[in-house]
Amino acid sequence: MWERTDAGFWRHVASGVLFRRVPAGTFRMGLSEAEEATLAGVEFADGGLTAEDLAQMRPVRDVRVDGFLMARHPLTVAQVRHWLPEYEDEYADGDEHRVARLEWPDELLEQLPFRLPSEAEWEYAARAGTTGLWHRGDTPPGSGDVLDTFGDEAAVAASENPFGLAAMGSTADLCADTYIDGYADAPSDARPRIAEDAERVVRGGAADLHPWQGVDEWLMLLPSTRYEFGEFASVRPVAPLP
Repeated sequence: MWERTDAGFWRHVASGVLFRRVPAGTFRMGLSEAEEATLAGVEFADGGLTAEDLAQMRPVRDVRVDGFLMARHPLTVAQVRHWLPEYEDEYADGDEHRVARLEWPDELLEQLPFRLPSEAEWEYAARAGTTGLWHRGDTPPGSGDVLDTFGDEAAVAASENPFGLAAMGSTADLCADTYIDGYADAPSDARPRIAEDAERVVRGGAADLHPWQGVDEWLMLLPSTRYEFGEFASVRPVAPLP
């Protein structure tokens, strides 16, 4: 099922999807006071994060995460067609290297031999051992830090974080959790939280606000930003370590 490549990937043989190993560890999940203080010094174009937004990322807590594999980037149109040959994507504009934006993701999830990451796993992978607002530091990212097409290997490699995961936060990655207000009483491990009759959580989505208009789309790149599934989402699957 898996093969190890010379470049350090785990390749799913049947589909060709490349995965990176995410090591086990513990991290502080949520928007910390230090991060909020940094945000306070940023001039926002469109109001920034509201008090309600901040409350959804709190209280900050330590979370223990076991090691796992995560896809190097969200599944592209071509990769989704491995499982759904008839899949069409109006957002891809004919480019099979573009990330697949799924309006009805359950159809794909039923076919995948993988699972969705939990919120905790996604945020841990996005932070990749860093403690700034995002993996490159505290300076607000720009449009050049967002990637939603994966035909240019140099661009993909340049977008990788310290765990080797590309374009984290660029597109709206679907998580296993359903949306629950804040983290009160949340577990100290990376299990997903599930509530009845609730939409799933989505993380990231900066590229989905195309064209980049300078109205704080970069906030979607923050590892702690979370919201409910809306019109569509991308899928960045995870799997157990081989």
